[in-house]
Amino acid sequence: MKIIIAPDAKALARTAAELFTALARTSIEERGQFVVALSGGSTPRQLYIRLADPEFSTQIPWRAVHLFWGDERCVPPDHPESNYRMVKESLQVSIPSANIHRIAGELSPHEAAALYEQELRTFFGNTPLFDLVLLGLGEDGHTASLFPSSPALHEQFRWVVAVSHNVPPPPLVPRVTLTLPVINRAREVLFLVSGVAKAERVAQILGHASSSTELPAGAVNPSDGNLTWLLDAPAAALLKNNS
Repeated sequence: MKIIIAPDAKALARTAAELFTALARTSIEERGQFVVALSGGSTPRQLYIRLADPEFSTQIPWRAVHLFWGDERCVPPDHPESNYRMVKESLQVSIPSANIHRIAGELSPHEAAALYEQELRTFFGNTPLFDLVLLGLGEDGHTASLFPSSPALHEQFRWVVAVSHNVPPPPLVPRVTLTLPVINRAREVLFLVSGVAKAERVAQILGHASSSTELPAGAVNPSDGNLTWLLDAPAAALLKNNS
C-alpha cells in the first residue's frame, strides 16, 4: 500500500490526474485498452474536470478507454444525484458511446444490478479485472455503496448487488454497487480522500486500528494489485508522522 499526501484539494486533483494519465497510457500500450471503474463524489469530480483539460486530455487515447461505474444511485441518468450524470458533465472528452458502461439507475435496484453484472461478465468473461478502480471514502467509512453492516460486504459470488440505503449519508435512495471480490481483483485501486471531516476515518483505517476492518473501506485490499491512498493534508491530519 502506498500513501500520497497532497497539500490541498487542488493539488490532490492534479496528482490524481497525473496518476490516471500514467496508468491509462501504460495500460493501453501493454494491453490495448484502459478499463476503469469510476467513483461518484465531489473529490473525484475535481479529477474528472482536470482530466478534461487539454493538459491531460490530449495525453490519453480516449478511444481505447472503457468507463464503468463502481456504484450508482437508483435515479434516472439525468437526475442531479446520478453518478453517471456527474461524470458526463465533468469528464468532457471524446469517448465512443460503446465504451461507456453506465449502471441503469432508472430500473429497480435488483434489475439494475443483474443487468450490470451481465454486462460485466460479457465484457470480462470469467474474471473481472479492472485496470483501475477509483474509490472515495464516506465519513462513516463506506466506499462505493458498501456501507457499514451491509450484507453486501459479505458477498462472495455476485459481482454487483443492490443495496438498501435508509440511514445517512444522503441521498436516502437504493443503490447498486460493485462488490469487494470485484474491487479486490483490480490491478490498481486508488482512494481519493479530501477534507478534515474524513481525517478520523483515514487515521482509523490507515493506522490499522483494531476496528478498521469493520469499516468497508478497510476491507479493500487488492489480492494481486496495487492500493494507493491519495489524501490532501486535512484528510491526513490525524495520521502519525504526517508532515
